[in-house]
Amino acid sequence: MSTVLLEARMATVAAAVEVELAALLPAAEGAQARLNEAMRYAALGGGKRLRPFLVAATAELFGITGAAPIRVGAAVELIHAYSLVHDDLPAMDDAALRRGRPSCHRAFDEATAILAGDALQALAFEVLARDDYGADPGQRCRLVRKLAEASGALGMCGGQMIDLLAERQELTVAEITTLQRLKTGAIIGFSCEAGAVLGRAGSAETEALRGYAHDLGLAFQIKDDLLDLEGDSAVTGKDSGRDSEVGKATFVRRLGVAGARAKLEELRRSALGRLDIFGDSARVLGQLFAFVIDRRS
Repeated sequence: MSTVLLEARMATVAAAVEVELAALLPAAEGAQARLNEAMRYAALGGGKRLRPFLVAATAELFGITGAAPIRVGAAVELIHAYSLVHDDLPAMDDAALRRGRPSCHRAFDEATAILAGDALQALAFEVLARDDYGADPGQRCRLVRKLAEASGALGMCGGQMIDLLAERQELTVAEITTLQRLKTGAIIGFSCEAGAVLGRAGSAETEALRGYAHDLGLAFQIKDDLLDLEGDSAVTGKDSGRDSEVGKATFVRRLGVAGARAKLEELRRSALGRLDIFGDSARVLGQLFAFVIDRRS
């Protein structure tokens, strides 16, 4: 599959998720209109929607298409949006830009941004549990539980805590790997495993997707580290050089630019090997890995 075709498929999924999010997010009206407006500001109109695409692509391996993976993708994006809102706060990264526009707390205020993040997180679990979601009750329970695990203290939030502590201490490559496996990789892992849940995959197939997600999550973060060092804010849509300023623990800092790029290639080979179980049907996931490590934003 060419890069043009891959990007077209990603755009199709992103458009479907955008429509779903617009329908799921509360309208900016009523006494809490400012909160609703901030939620929509944070979740709509931006990003590559990589995580929903992973849900759709992995579900398709098992013949599942249509509304079911799109709803899961929307739930993942609600979690992702909440995490970015909170990550940008002054107590965290104090970022001025997100997706090429003022971060949520800059566009509104800190208190509204905190509440918007809280409400986005709650909505993510609600939309998976609601009666208007067509997955069967067992699948819905598994998805809610797995998304909660990926988001909490043993997943994304735990990784963020380690990341904050790492600003005051040196981490080894193994420790940075653990940090990123939780902070970035846990939600990417859920996105891949969600497709397996919807497709009622066997244990070998599920394990292969977990391994692929592990490699992809690390590669995504290493590429982000490289973009923070070398990227242009006008292209990336967020502040550049922030990691270096605050002394964050990154692969680039420990391995150097050349070492980080070598690690990307190592992860690519590993990820492609994990996909062998699916044969040619997983070609899009291989192409997606190349897209992630070659991107400019």
